[in-house]
Amino acid sequence: MLPPLISPAEPSRTPPTLESVVPGGHHPRRPERQDRLPSPAALLPTITRRSHLRVTREGKWFIGITLGVGLAAMNTGNNLLYLLFGVLLSLIVVSGVLSEVSLWGLSVVRRLPARAQVGRFHQVDIEVYNSKKKIPSYAIEVEDLRAGQPADKRCFFLKISPSSAQVAAYRRTPQRRGQDRHTGFRVATRFPFGFFEKSREIESYGDLIIYPAVDPVRLARDERGRDKGGAGVLGRGGGDDLAGVRPEREGDDPRDIYWRKSTMEGHRVMRERAREISQEVVLHLDLARPANAEEDFLQQFERQVRNVASQAVAHVKRNDRVILRTSTGQRLRADRVIGLDPLLRFLALVEPEPPQE
Repeated sequence: MLPPLISPAEPSRTPPTLESVVPGGHHPRRPERQDRLPSPAALLPTITRRSHLRVTREGKWFIGITLGVGLAAMNTGNNLLYLLFGVLLSLIVVSGVLSEVSLWGLSVVRRLPARAQVGRFHQVDIEVYNSKKKIPSYAIEVEDLRAGQPADKRCFFLKISPSSAQVAAYRRTPQRRGQDRHTGFRVATRFPFGFFEKSREIESYGDLIIYPAVDPVRLARDERGRDKGGAGVLGRGGGDDLAGVRPEREGDDPRDIYWRKSTMEGHRVMRERAREISQEVVLHLDLARPANAEEDFLQQFERQVRNVASQAVAHVKRNDRVILRTSTGQRLRADRVIGLDPLLRFLALVEPEPPQE
C-alpha cells in the first residue's frame, strides 16, 4: 500500500469489474429506457454451463457401504436390506438435487483494489447474490481463479438468503510485480451431506497491476549540507527569504506590508517572499539485455527496478520532480501534482529488451 501523498491529485475509486452469473441468476434491474446502453452482463463471454462432480472421501465410504448393502440384499433376499439399500440410494439422489438447487441462480462479482504492491497485502471483495425468490443457498465456496497461478484463495458463504447478497473478502500478498490477470470463479458446494462436491466455472476477467516493492531510502546530502536532487530554483512563494517588493493589491495579507517603503498613505508596498521550487532528479533505467547474459540477469534487473522505484518515491515525498529515462529513449515524469502512479505502473510492466544480434 502506497503512502497517500504519492498521488494526491488522483481521487480514490474502485476499478470497474464485470459481473458473472451462474445460469438462472440475475440482479434486479430498474425499468430500462430506450436510450440506455447495454448492461455489462449482456457483454459477457459464454459461461460454462456444465457442472463438475467430485466424490469426497466421505462420499467414497458412503458409496462403498451402499454397494455392500445392495450386494447383501441380493444375496440374502432380506426385505429390510432392500429397504435400507433404497434409502441409501435416495440420499444420493437428494444430494444431487439439493446441490444443484443451491448453485442455481447465483451471481458473483469481484471488486479489485485500485492498486497493489509487492510484499504488501491487498484485499479482494467477493459478492455473491442469490436471485432465487424463496430458496436459500447453503455452503457456497467461491474460488478466485488467476491465469497461470494455482487457485489458492477461497471465500465461504454458509447461507445466502433469497433475493439477498453476501460479501466476503480474502487477503493476498503478491510476490512479483506485473499484471495479475483474474480469469473467473469456481463456485462449488458440498450441501447437504458432504458426500459430493458439485462445482461450476464462470468466466470473469479482471486485471490488477502489481507495483514493484518500495524500500525506505535516506537521500544523501551534498557538501553544503543541502539535500541532493538537482539544481534548485528560487521563485515567488511563502518562504522566509525576500524576493522583492511590489505595490499593494486587493486581497493582500496585511502582515506582508513593507513599512520601510510604505511612507506615503495609500501607496503601501508589499513584500514578495521567496521559496525554492522543487528540484529535478533524473533517474536512469537500463533495459538492455546483453547477448551473453548470466543466469542471474533477471534478478539483477528486478533489483534495479526496485531501486529506481524506491528512489522515485523518496524524492517525490521530498517534493522533488522526478524524471525517469530508459536506455531505449523512454521518458516519464512524476511529482506531487502528477503523482507516482504513471511511473510506478511503467515500472510494474517493464521488461528487459531482447539482445540485439
